[in-house]
Amino acid sequence: MTMERINPDSLYDAMSYGFSHASLQDGGKTIHLAGQVAWDANHNVVGPDDLAAQTRQVLDNLRAVLVAAGATPSDVVRLRTYVVDHRPEKLGIIVPEIAKFYGEVDPAPNTLVGVAALALPDFLIEIEATAAIS
Repeated sequence: MTMERINPDSLYDAMSYGFSHASLQDGGKTIHLAGQVAWDANHNVVGPDDLAAQTRQVLDNLRAVLVAAGATPSDVVRLRTYVVDHRPEKLGIIVPEIAKFYGEVDPAPNTLVGVAALALPDFLIEIEATAAIS
């Protein structure tokens, strides 16, 4: 399986915002990851009222699911990020955490959606992913 990130020079620099414009997957298996929230293994909310802490926990949870499926962040082809009461300044909190999740790997496409609420009132962010492996 091969995967290529698509970032046309004719468009704005999405990489500086922590995502690519597209991913091109050729072959392999697709993994659809459920949206992850800031719960630890015991259903405790990590970082109540702390968007950075919740984002880290969400991404740690995504990483755990990826590993269980035989994948890594480099195999992610798509993220969808849902943020309660989104405001532009929240990007300064979320984007660096997503960059840490990917490390040196070019980030996958990501759509960020502001929402009124998530499944439980303590959740500030939820991220779901699609990944592809050989």
